Amino acid sequence: MTDVIVPLSQDCEELEAVTVIDLLRRGGIKVVTAGLDARPVKASRGVVLIPDTTLDDAMALEFDMVVLPGGKGADALDRDPRIHQLLATMAGAGKYIAAICAAPRILAHAGLLQGKRATCFPGAISEPDGIDLVDAPVVVDGKVITSRGPGTAMDFTLQLIEILAGRHKRAEVEAGLVRL
Repeated sequence: MTDVIVPLSQDCEELEAVTVIDLLRRGGIKVVTAGLDARPVKASRGVVLIPDTTLDDAMALEFDMVVLPGGKGADALDRDPRIHQLLATMAGAGKYIAAICAAPRILAHAGLLQGKRATCFPGAISEPDGIDLVDAPVVVDGKVITSRGPGTAMDFTLQLIEILAGRHKRAEVEAGLVRL
């Protein structure tokens, strides 16, 4: 089974976090949500999320992909050295790294977008030196997947399902969503 970690911070964008968690699980992908600490996560619109575990405990596990939700909580993820350590470990092992909304800025700060095509919430990356920043809903460049924001969360996650489980699984999940 494919394992994905979704770190959750206070003030994360719940539409992005919940869409990623829900759709990946619909696709039969094991998702571990990890809070920066042991508290419930109060997302940006007041929705309370209960992480599966803490980031400290999750760091001992192995994952095939890390997905960073955005929103105001992306700043907390970016300030946490464990997130940067996780990204470096995942990149070094050739694993997938995905970020949406403001979270691609974390990838930029970690040096993971240098020489790559990427997208993000407008203005989230103010100095795109060495990054080919494009205006697209979802951008895949090798093992790095980025997306623009809450409005692209479903397309982003369906792309992640396709990458991790194939086109057939994506089509199966998409059919269950009654997308037109």
